[in-house]
Amino acid sequence: GIWLALGMLCALIAAARLGARDGIPKDRIYDLGLWTLVSALVGSKLLMFLVEPGVQIFTLDFLRSGGVFYGGLIGGFIAVVFLVRFYKLNFWKVADAFAPGVALGQAFGRQGCFAAGCCWGKETDSFLGVHFTETGHEYTGVPIMTADNHPAYLFPTQLIESFTMLLVFGILVYLHRHKKFNGQILITYGIIYSIFRFLIEFIRDDPRGDLFGLTTMTGLSTSQLASLVVAAGSIIFLIVRLRRLPGPEPAVEAN
Repeated sequence: GIWLALGMLCALIAAARLGARDGIPKDRIYDLGLWTLVSALVGSKLLMFLVEPGVQIFTLDFLRSGGVFYGGLIGGFIAVVFLVRFYKLNFWKVADAFAPGVALGQAFGRQGCFAAGCCWGKETDSFLGVHFTETGHEYTGVPIMTADNHPAYLFPTQLIESFTMLLVFGILVYLHRHKKFNGQILITYGIIYSIFRFLIEFIRDDPRGDLFGLTTMTGLSTSQLASLVVAAGSIIFLIVRLRRLPGPEPAVEAN
């Protein structure tokens, strides 16, 4: 909870600073951020309920869980779409301000996942392997022993995502200073994260449910399927935005 709260705070501060570059008032960013956060939390819990039909929603564990990230991303995106119309703001500028903050929030949030012991990876014999505590096992079910009763060492997928998203945050902040068109930062985030998430899912081993039986049919996790949709949508947005860029000015012939 502490890591998540810290991530949200840092994400809002980053969004406010980046939004100021595009002329978006900071108070508007904070308003958008708070409502978007509420929508993201609802979305993450809703998708968690859909992919895990047996989950008990009226329990403390359900309220304390982080939910499903892609559900939060979709919920937050929907909130931004409606709120920018209400506040009469440029959607692409707002999205560009928030995208780096989302990556930063993920970096902090995944540290919380590691501390709690959720979202774990598959067993590994490599130097990357980490062993979780009995407390983590009791709280999240993270394996601490192998099938042959030896200490289990797992891929630290939480830390891999955390450090990757911190790097992505730096890249997006740099691009924001040099962007060629509004929407470039959001699209870049969508492409990078969807590719990364699709790949890291291959070494994740925590139970993540089966949305409408799609995982059973395709062999891909819910997050991998969502990554394909996000990647396709980001590429479509990129094509549309590039086509709307003004062409080079015609050369003026000297008399």
